[in-house]
Amino acid sequence: MKNDRFLYLLAVILFAAVVIAYSNHFNNSFHFDDSHTIVDNVFIRDIGNIPLFFKDGTTFSSLPTNQSYRPVVTTTLAIDYWLGKGLNPFFFHLSTFVFFIIQGLLMYFLFIKIFDLSDEHPINKYIALIAVAWYLLHPANAETINYVIARSDSLSTLFVILSLVLFMYSSLCRKWHLYLVPFSIAVLTKPIAVIFVPLLLVYILLFETKKASDPRVNKKGHVLYRSIFKILFPSLLTCVILLVFIKAMSPKTWIPGGTSHLHYVITQPYVIFHYFTTFFLPLSLSADTDWKPLASVIDVRFFAGVIFVLALLFFAIMTSKKEQLRPISFGIYWFFIALFPTSSIFPLAEVMNDHRIFFPFVGLVMSVCWATAFFLLKLKNIFSSELIYKIILITVISFTLSAYAYGTYQRNKVWKTDKTLWKDVIEKSPANGRGLMNYGLALMAKADYPDAEIYFRKALELYPDYPYLYVNIGVLKEATGNFSEAEQYFKKAILYGPGYPECYFYYGKFLKAQRRFEEASWNLNKALELLPAHMKARQLLMDIYYLQGDFGKLSDMVKSSLQLEPSNEKSRFYLAELKKGKTRLDIAINNAKANKTPEGFLELSLQYYEAGQYIKSIEAAKEALKLRPGYDLAYNNICAAYNELKQWDKAIEAGEKAVNLNPSNQLAKNNLAWAKKQKTIVR
Repeated sequence: MKNDRFLYLLAVILFAAVVIAYSNHFNNSFHFDDSHTIVDNVFIRDIGNIPLFFKDGTTFSSLPTNQSYRPVVTTTLAIDYWLGKGLNPFFFHLSTFVFFIIQGLLMYFLFIKIFDLSDEHPINKYIALIAVAWYLLHPANAETINYVIARSDSLSTLFVILSLVLFMYSSLCRKWHLYLVPFSIAVLTKPIAVIFVPLLLVYILLFETKKASDPRVNKKGHVLYRSIFKILFPSLLTCVILLVFIKAMSPKTWIPGGTSHLHYVITQPYVIFHYFTTFFLPLSLSADTDWKPLASVIDVRFFAGVIFVLALLFFAIMTSKKEQLRPISFGIYWFFIALFPTSSIFPLAEVMNDHRIFFPFVGLVMSVCWATAFFLLKLKNIFSSELIYKIILITVISFTLSAYAYGTYQRNKVWKTDKTLWKDVIEKSPANGRGLMNYGLALMAKADYPDAEIYFRKALELYPDYPYLYVNIGVLKEATGNFSEAEQYFKKAILYGPGYPECYFYYGKFLKAQRRFEEASWNLNKALELLPAHMKARQLLMDIYYLQGDFGKLSDMVKSSLQLEPSNEKSRFYLAELKKGKTRLDIAINNAKANKTPEGFLELSLQYYEAGQYIKSIEAAKEALKLRPGYDLAYNNICAAYNELKQWDKAIEAGEKAVNLNPSNQLAKNNLAWAKKQKTIVR
């Protein structure tokens, strides 16, 4: 009882350590793929869409190339959005962290079972607890916990472990195959969870066929694989059914992003070696590395990786032969099996990624902790005093766990904002063009345009055909007033990425700002053709149709947009405007005719300007001047309209009059300065 109390106390202390280690991560920003799966994903904004997630894989992401069938993940995101009443990062991080803690609890029961099957001993509870603590405090796992959409890894891991625990502990679950329920949820979270089947096979072979009395072992001690197949068959059948179902439900637009199978495969042995060393020394963690596939097998890294993999597999085989060492073997096999989907023949866009080791590390921490405990128990004999041995042991464990906890706390700081994250990426991965671009984006968000362009240019040298890079440079050029250059970059983005809706959206947005409504409408509709749920494109089209007075198109757009997002404010606004039956321009025309005040004609001038009818805007402003000759605001409108017509001399004349009449009119000063600048450029 005293030992149990101490164990519970230790568990509470370790739980507090995990909470403290992650205490600074709950308000971290959304990053990277969070943008299209969460921030811009209109479907998660309505909890009523949950049934739709299981019917339509396109609801997973706002980018067609990233749309895959993961309905469980999207369901949890919709719940988080509902709980936080919007995009509140706290609730998204909180739920991920809760899942993480539950996974740790399940890992304890998994480890205890494995350890006791090999060598039942009271100390096993402490080994299992330390193994769980090491895993929960490991900085590499902070990559997954901080990256919200990476909960596909954490959730699938949780449900696979739950399936194994139910299989190991419950005869009822075995009899009625209830352990397949969490397994099915895991696969619907992330398809790579099918590795549950080989993990279950290895578990049975190592721990349930070790006695001659076992019905799966004949008199000569040979394993009867037919009986094992009978146990595995329900899992295999479920696996096949789920994979066929997921393939049928997956959008055809999804692209894995990988290139050469051969180069990807020959790189993976060294990647696996890197993952293994990261477990012990997580010093080079990066959200997005600049690792490239190896060019050929004539590379020292290929040979180093192959030698390591073969040596580790040999060690797994050797430790499997001795009952007491089988947790070591099982953990190594787990490590390799969990890495197989991402480190084998299926090429992905990145040859390695630190959040991929979340699942494999469950097995590795089991193996390492059991091996370490076995070694330390042997080492105990060299100490003359058991007290000294315990003091040294507790000190080493405490220091190690504290170091890993500190590392996790520091990684959380890196994930705080886009700027901190991508600065860390480019410092560790200077040849990562996407990292350079994203750091430039973070700088541009702070209006640091000169430095942002520097990083965009560096990225362009590495990725000369990256569509999003051209989009971002176009946005930067537009923000700095270089409209002709901006347009060229937007066109290049479409040239390199004709299947990317964002390229058309940002060009359409640019054209709308230039009052080129017909061209803007075409590009925005093209974005919707590629991605019907692109709400930002829909909102810009609503603005254009309203300004043009095209109530038919506006009505169609409002209705379809409200079906996608019933709570969308802009759609609701235009629905109310449609009920009035008049646009702001119509209202301004009627008011100007009825009242004939300078303010009324000024408003009419503004509405004509917004509608792109610049000649009429000038005429309305002149009517205001007839009623109030010294009206600086009317001259400002004339200046702005002539700017749009590129009649710089007339714009300058009107702008100067506005500024002379009212030197504090900053808007007039800006329009005048623009006219003078453009006239100089034309010359």
